[in-house]
Amino acid sequence: MIDGQMKKILVTGTAGFIGAFLAEKLRKNGCDVFGIDTLTDYYDVGLKQDRLARIASGEGYHHLDLDISDCGAMEKLFSENRFDAVVNLAAQPGVRYSLINPASYINTNIVGFANLLEGCRHSGVKHFVYASSSSVYGANTHQPYSEHDNVNHPVSLYAASKKSNELMAHSYSHLFGLPCTGLRFFTVYGPWGRPDMAPMLFARAILAGEPINVFNNGNMERDFTYIDDIVEGVARVVQKPAEPDFSWNSANPDPATSYCPYRVYNIGNNKKERLLHFIHLLEENLGKKADKNFLPMQPGDVQATYANVDDLIRDFGYKPDTSLEEGVKRFVAWYREYYNV
Repeated sequence: MIDGQMKKILVTGTAGFIGAFLAEKLRKNGCDVFGIDTLTDYYDVGLKQDRLARIASGEGYHHLDLDISDCGAMEKLFSENRFDAVVNLAAQPGVRYSLINPASYINTNIVGFANLLEGCRHSGVKHFVYASSSSVYGANTHQPYSEHDNVNHPVSLYAASKKSNELMAHSYSHLFGLPCTGLRFFTVYGPWGRPDMAPMLFARAILAGEPINVFNNGNMERDFTYIDDIVEGVARVVQKPAEPDFSWNSANPDPATSYCPYRVYNIGNNKKERLLHFIHLLEENLGKKADKNFLPMQPGDVQATYANVDDLIRDFGYKPDTSLEEGVKRFVAWYREYYNV
């Protein structure tokens, strides 16, 4: 439970997968949650509306139809409200889509992010928390991925936009003392997930008797992290603003901390799972075998992700622990009910 320090919280992207779950958790924890989302048509708007309907059914949630890339709208929002904390989960997601429509990543992930930083700066926000991504590790092969490692070689524009967010946040933390915490999420899955991600794509195709595309000939590993574990981590982080690291050494700079109130954390299950094992679990729970179409690696993708979460454990006493077996079981149960299959 929260200690009440951060009571009035702005969450962006509340029609999204993680945003909807976080808004619900914060509301149940007694926070006054203000959510914003424009319900873009990147994927099924009906699914987004259904997520919002679940949150809006209870007290303590206020929805605003706003676009974070709209500078004027953001200025007005922050001039009329005093938020204790802001959690930015609004973003143009997807690695592959960034090869097709790069402008949407610049508008939302860069311009929108800058508008939020400005709003926080001018309205006295006590903690700015934002979603980064495991994608920032890019060409790194040293695993498990550590926040203390260099991440200067992104392999997609999406990853570059998330790395940019971390740099922009640090500059505002340095210049204006704004406490900023970036959270690198690892392959989030579960009920109400995104239709463009593997769990939903695979489940739909398997049940329809259609082939699924398995890239890199199946030689892929992911640190699958269940949605409830992600939002538990975020909710804890929100209530503990970043602080300066007085042991930070400019001659040997640590990317995860700083002399100013700035932190970066991984939130992952701390376990690599083979993609083929994930598919096997889907098959078991769906009661149907997949027709696999093995393909080469896609541009912008990486072969494996694996999170070191030692810092998260040390600073928040928390480690994601939902097994892949249990998570897939819950996902399939939801999928069958929601899509009536």
